[in-house]
Amino acid sequence: MDQSKPLTDRQIREHTVGELEPLDAKIHVTAYDPEWPEIFRREAARIAGALGQAALRVEHVGSTSVPGLSAKPIVDVLLVVHDSADEAQYVPALTDVGYALRIREPEWHQHRMLVKADPGINVHVFSVGCPEIDRVLLFRDRLRNNPADRDLYSHAKLELAKRPWRYVQNYADAKTAIVEEILQRATAAQGS
Repeated sequence: MDQSKPLTDRQIREHTVGELEPLDAKIHVTAYDPEWPEIFRREAARIAGALGQAALRVEHVGSTSVPGLSAKPIVDVLLVVHDSADEAQYVPALTDVGYALRIREPEWHQHRMLVKADPGINVHVFSVGCPEIDRVLLFRDRLRNNPADRDLYSHAKLELAKRPWRYVQNYADAKTAIVEEILQRATAAQGS
């Protein structure tokens, strides 16, 4: 699947584990909350404790990982395991500590996403060596270290959040162009 193209409603349904709940509303974006890093630290410890050595890497990613950036009040976690397609190696243990598998995308890097409602957490699971890991971390680090790109991204997100969206995924897809633009600059900066 080409993640640069917006997902259709059918694709969103196919990748959702459990009941698909339409948003049919605007996205709730809040000012940066200095508690987000602490929420991440607590959840990272919970995830690492549940998975032991199966958790090869646990990183705070997404907008809540960037000081000063407005965000949906949901902490995104990047979890790297040996094989994200092998759900038996991590899903039961994460379920035991309050997470639920909600997204399964076998044709896009074998991505899985588990969620927890309180506090709001999304755990994105990829296999070791997946190129998406480097992209996610490069984007995060670019926003942390480049105020102009952080402000550009913030403005784009806030403008998009004003519109009603059928699904949260539609909002995420609408940010693709600005994300790719920032990633191009980040990649170019790495080469210089």
